[in-house]
Amino acid sequence: MITTPFAAKTLARRALLSSKSIGGIRGMASLDAYDHYGKHVFTGSVADAYLKKHGASGDILKDPTWTKTHADVVAAAVLDWAVDNGANTFCHWFQPMASLGVRHGQTGQVQNMMMEFDRSTNDIKFDFKGKDLIRGETDGSSYPNGGLRGTHCAGGYLALDTSSPIFLRGDTIFVPSALVSYYGAALDEKTPVLRANAALNKQGHRLLKHLGLDTKEHGGLVTNIGLEQEIFLIPRDEYYRRPDLQLTGRTVIGKNAPRGQEMCDHYMAPLSSATPALACMQEIQEECWKLGIPLKTRHREVAPNQFEFAPLFGSNTTQIDQNVMVMQIIEEVAPRHGLAALLQEKPFNDVNGSGKHNNWSIATADGTQLLLPKAINAATNNEYAFPIIMSAIVAAIDEHGDLMRMAISSPGNDFRLGACEAPPAIVSTYLGEDMTFYLEHFKDGKGTGEYVPGVKTLDLGVDEIMPFEVPAEDRNRTSPFPYGGARFEFRAVGSSQNVSLVNAVLNTITAEKFGEFADAMDAGKDPMDVAREALNKHWRVIFNGNNYCEEAQQMLTDRGIWRIDSGVEAIHTLSSEKNIKLFEKMGVMSKEECEARETVLHEHYTGTVEMEALCLVDMINQHIIPAVKRAESGPLAELEAAVPKIKDAVAAIHAAENAYEAAKLARVLRLETMIDIRAVCDAAEEVVPADLWTLATYKELMFLDSHVAPAIEEIYEVSKFGKKTRKEQLLIENHNVFTRHSSKGLKF
Repeated sequence: MITTPFAAKTLARRALLSSKSIGGIRGMASLDAYDHYGKHVFTGSVADAYLKKHGASGDILKDPTWTKTHADVVAAAVLDWAVDNGANTFCHWFQPMASLGVRHGQTGQVQNMMMEFDRSTNDIKFDFKGKDLIRGETDGSSYPNGGLRGTHCAGGYLALDTSSPIFLRGDTIFVPSALVSYYGAALDEKTPVLRANAALNKQGHRLLKHLGLDTKEHGGLVTNIGLEQEIFLIPRDEYYRRPDLQLTGRTVIGKNAPRGQEMCDHYMAPLSSATPALACMQEIQEECWKLGIPLKTRHREVAPNQFEFAPLFGSNTTQIDQNVMVMQIIEEVAPRHGLAALLQEKPFNDVNGSGKHNNWSIATADGTQLLLPKAINAATNNEYAFPIIMSAIVAAIDEHGDLMRMAISSPGNDFRLGACEAPPAIVSTYLGEDMTFYLEHFKDGKGTGEYVPGVKTLDLGVDEIMPFEVPAEDRNRTSPFPYGGARFEFRAVGSSQNVSLVNAVLNTITAEKFGEFADAMDAGKDPMDVAREALNKHWRVIFNGNNYCEEAQQMLTDRGIWRIDSGVEAIHTLSSEKNIKLFEKMGVMSKEECEARETVLHEHYTGTVEMEALCLVDMINQHIIPAVKRAESGPLAELEAAVPKIKDAVAAIHAAENAYEAAKLARVLRLETMIDIRAVCDAAEEVVPADLWTLATYKELMFLDSHVAPAIEEIYEVSKFGKKTRKEQLLIENHNVFTRHSSKGLKF
């Protein structure tokens, strides 16, 4: 069943193009249907073609100094490209702090037409120069800033980021940019990660030169990431019957449905064409492909109505920008299919929440992977390069696990970490028994030779399937930061997050350790001795067991591994003396920027909780109490007592002396008071008859596969010829009743 006009159009287009024939012979494996991929991003062959019209080539974009030497040429080429694609507007596209869960698209922009207007003649002509492209200025007064600027010094200054390509969507050109204050303080998510990239490149060059590789001859070091984006797709008509979902992204009340994820039946099940979800995901991919976003993978996730997209990996700044746009596209495409997309980490109670696994690796610009043993050992001609690099990363994780925990302290992760769907808030790393055995012998001086990852052969004992090889190490999905062969996977990252801070932290802490290793080697110490000392000091952070096991969690806590259960307290570590010193030393953030960012994150947490609390008050007053009264059944007195309790807690938050104290009170309200009140509300839902309950239930929100109405086109298709059968007539009548009730927002 083709569920939308878009799905029909797409399938027809592909069928037509893939079946084109030459001389009566069908073109096999034709890519013609995908010739639109990347046409709306100014890079590669697209940029090269337009720049050549102006006497240049795409090669100039590889050197950031083009903003000084070729700005007008690039602007002219971008203008031609824009006009050819129906665009007449541009904007500097930036990422204000603390936007998740509240700001659509998580970005800021002011869209300006690329035109000049002659007042005397009323003539119009295109006007877009290099100075317009490379920098901009805006009113920065209303963006979260944590005190970095005052109302009387409100300028926000925008500078084009040459590491992330310009792209086009609709009639608008988007120029990825950094946002800073008049004094150069970072007011955005992007600037710290760019500074952290520079720190890692600088300190990594120093270390690798000692190990036998001059990274400057290979274009320097880059960080590559791949982001797995989990989401929920729910029926939009039911979404409109949930004020909490509309305003906060999660359900603050809701009795569990009789069915959840007990049977693991949703995970990687077929994407059914009987619901809008598949067509929605197809359209999301189509939109992303135009922008050169290789959103290659799609599948169902564990919880009902939960899905995942994953792209190919790429440079961290490009991947971050693309993921921000992916989230916006997901939210905008879903309504076209009668769906609402939920990006929040924990929309529903007692089923899995959503994450955004941040797969992180380091490489030279020409492709040598530092975390791939064979590659880096060959490039350095040093069989111990890999264990030395790994030793530095292990030391970074152990020393700065507090910052890693801070970086994932999105409000939604309050309910997700450690809940058998994401690792607990104890920052250890999984290396696997194979590598752990090697590094243990390396640190103790008991073995020689390079690390060669093992493989094992599986033989199923049947002729139809030949024996095949698998890695010697299994996956450990309970670890916050497991090694996965050429990369580490930061599994605890929240689904709604802009991952700039996550990657700024990973690069900064690694850069510091690379620098410390290089300092010791500059002073004459043997590289292997430096690595061995680090491993012996920080060995405790390696744990290959089950992180969900309570006994193991206590053991790790007793070891002294960083454990910060509270996201509010984790955020507070951003301004600790240790961490301010780190960020200042690496040139990533100043003391003032660290303190301001902590304030912004605490205010964002508190604001999120306040919205949830006020939604709960409205839902109790406007829905639950009236339903209980009509039913003459349920905990009426407890419900009436709950409202002033919430209001008093909100008032106390407003009276707190600073953002940190307010956030601590907000956490108590959220994780204690509101959870107790939720139990009362859910008890009411359990006894109120369904026809009196006005809020969408978990059953109605979470089971697309079980709530499929027949499409009216499908009904009429089978009955348009001749007299309708009684069955066909009933189908039509039932469809009309369903449509009538749905349009009124009533439960059917």
